[in-house]
Amino acid sequence: MLHDRVLVRQDTAEGERRSGGGILIPATAAVGRRLAWAEVVAVGQNVRTVEPGDRVLYDPEDRAEVEVRGTAYVLMRERDLHAVAADRFEGSEDSTGLYL
Repeated sequence: MLHDRVLVRQDTAEGERRSGGGILIPATAAVGRRLAWAEVVAVGQNVRTVEPGDRVLYDPEDRAEVEVRGTAYVLMRERDLHAVAADRFEGSEDSTGLYL
């Protein structure tokens, strides 16, 4: 990985999903702009806030997909991340584990 690039693997495949109440939402349902979670696989040498293994929140419409050895990944700049969820941020009692 070069510079400020982050390589992530999407958490879930697009398709049917369930609401918090257990209702099945079909893949064809129209949804507003929605952010997605992914797991960081690799980072460039200039990335400061995320590490491999972290979960990040990003906009799926602003992505560049790449396939490596049959696995689909998303490549983006660090500045395109909206939030980072990692165990290392849970140090204090009032911490949520999120870095926004």
